This record gives sequence, structure tokens and C-alpha cells, in this order.
Amino acid sequence: MSGKKPTTTRRAGAARLTHLDARGRIRMVDVGEKPVTRREAIARGEVRMARATLDAIVGGKLKKGEALAAARIAGIMAAKRTHEMIPLCHQIPLEVVEVDFNPDETNSVLQIQARAVTEARTGVEMEALVAVSAAALTIYDMAKAIDRAMEIGAIRLVAKRGGRSGNFARDGEPPWPSQ
Repeated sequence: MSGKKPTTTRRAGAARLTHLDARGRIRMVDVGEKPVTRREAIARGEVRMARATLDAIVGGKLKKGEALAAARIAGIMAAKRTHEMIPLCHQIPLEVVEVDFNPDETNSVLQIQARAVTEARTGVEMEALVAVSAAALTIYDMAKAIDRAMEIGAIRLVAKRGGRSGNFARDGEPPWPSQ
């Protein structure tokens, strides 16, 4: 998210499970009465690997081809189809999906960040999380021939802005490096 860092806000009753009806049955939330507002979410994750694997990915030297380009496309495509993968997600119009990578050579980790933006009646957190997940899985697929021990992890929502529940910013998240 550009500009100021969002602050965490929480409204009363936020712990209520919205995907259960009064009888405890699972349901898709009715968002028809909610206002259309601009909503943005940022998610991150990582793939841990051998240093030689990270070097091959960053250097574009994998036999399967350009891993970062493939993972970026996979993340964007997955975000656009989130409602088909996550049973109770609404189909929303995405205005922006960005997928970026930050190689951490010291820790032999490829960090992944996805940003999703919509103007809709419901949030875009799942789309950002799905984008990170698909990008990480694509990195694994592209490099598994040289490193089957890679680990995908730390997939999390970093920030969200907009909507009735307000803004959220995960404490302790470092700023994403400028590319």
C-alpha cells in the first residue's frame, strides 16, 4: 500500500463467524446491502531453498525457464479465479493484482508479495493470499528438479484497507524493498 502505513482497527463483534447462519449451517455471506468501496490487501509468503536454487531462479538458469515470470503470471491468474477455489468467496472485479519477489540471499529465501485492489462490496484479502500461494507453488514446480527440499511457508495477510471492518496492518512487518 502506498503512502501511510494503515493502522489496525477492530469493531465490536468482529469475532462472530459470518459464514454460519443462526442455526450453525454454513452459508455464503449476503453482501448486497454493503456499500461499494475501494478495498486493498497485501499478502506475503516465502519459499526456503538451497542457496544454489535461489541463485538459479534469480539468474534465470532453470531448465524449465523463467521461474519468476511464470510465478508472477500464476499469482495473477489465481487471484482472478479465487472464487472458484475457495468455496464461499464472492467473485469480485479486480482492478489490480501485483506479484513481486525479493530474494533474501542471506537466509536463502525467496520472499513473495501480492497486492490486490478492488472496488466492491467485499474484501480482497483472499485474492492476495491466493496469489502468493500460487506464485510460491509455481516457484516450487519450476525448481523442483534441482531442489525437492524447498519449503513454502509464512503465507499471511500483511495489510488491508477499506470496508466495514476498517484497516489492518500486521505488527512487525518490514517494508517491502523498492524494485
